[in-house]
Amino acid sequence: MKLIYNPVFLKHDTGMHPENKKRLSSLGELPVTKLENGEKYLELVHTPEYIKRIKDLSAKGGGYIDAETIISEGSYEAAIYAVGATIMASENGDFALTRPPGHHAHIGHSSGFCLFNNIAIATQYHANKGKRVLIIDIDGHLGCSTEKFFYNSDKVMYWSIHQHPAFPGGGDADEIGEDKGKGFTINVPIPPESGDEIFMDAFESFLPAAKEFNPDIVGVSAGFDSHQYDLLLNLRLTINTFYKIGKIISANFKNIFATLEGGYNIEIFPKCLYNFLDGINNDKMRYTERHTDSLIQTFYEYEGRKAMAMQHLKKYWKSI
Repeated sequence: MKLIYNPVFLKHDTGMHPENKKRLSSLGELPVTKLENGEKYLELVHTPEYIKRIKDLSAKGGGYIDAETIISEGSYEAAIYAVGATIMASENGDFALTRPPGHHAHIGHSSGFCLFNNIAIATQYHANKGKRVLIIDIDGHLGCSTEKFFYNSDKVMYWSIHQHPAFPGGGDADEIGEDKGKGFTINVPIPPESGDEIFMDAFESFLPAAKEFNPDIVGVSAGFDSHQYDLLLNLRLTINTFYKIGKIISANFKNIFATLEGGYNIEIFPKCLYNFLDGINNDKMRYTERHTDSLIQTFYEYEGRKAMAMQHLKKYWKSI
């Protein structure tokens, strides 16, 4: 897995907003990839009216499109190429190092710094070709729109491990899908102050169901805001855990791609990213950090939530 990057993503100029272009410039000089324009894929997920709204606001110089999300003059261009880069990543098994992020972007409105839902668009692109797609959302926030879009589908499994309570709300253990999609949404809500061992237990405990789903392709919503020094959440993961996650995904699945979601500490973000890539690529972990443990009360709270999730899912998956 290699990085797909282009300076067009820096045109999404959000100033001093937490989601700003320093997230990518913190990585220094990167090889530049010639990107596909993803505009033609937008209606796989989004309404024409919403697409036009983003395009028009960007053309007028930008502004806030919702309480958390900024648009600049270059945002529409950055966003459509972020979609194109994610499609490219999904076809080549690469990591789309894009912004704006996507997993909070709904069908007809923006949310949580996101404009177009890159992972959902790439997933629908492959689902339309008859492929079964597993989405592993390791961002510390629930990917609310991705979950909602595929909530009734038995061709897409959405699996999220996220802090609860936290923005955007939802993502409870009993939210497992509806109609023919029942059992194909896996929510593992972990408490604030959860450390490495809780996150890894959550990952390893529900991995058998994801394998049982037997996906043709796996897309990772790769957010790194669950790190202990990130600005927007209250989780306590270390950079080591992102390496372990990458390695486990690589060992258990084929046809893996990823696209960037959160991760806002620009000193820590590069280490998280490269550790994840090292894990996926079966390379030596290049950064290490002292392991974190959770308080016993936090672990007990997590155990209760895990048991509830398993209770709701076990009728759908023999491996749980």
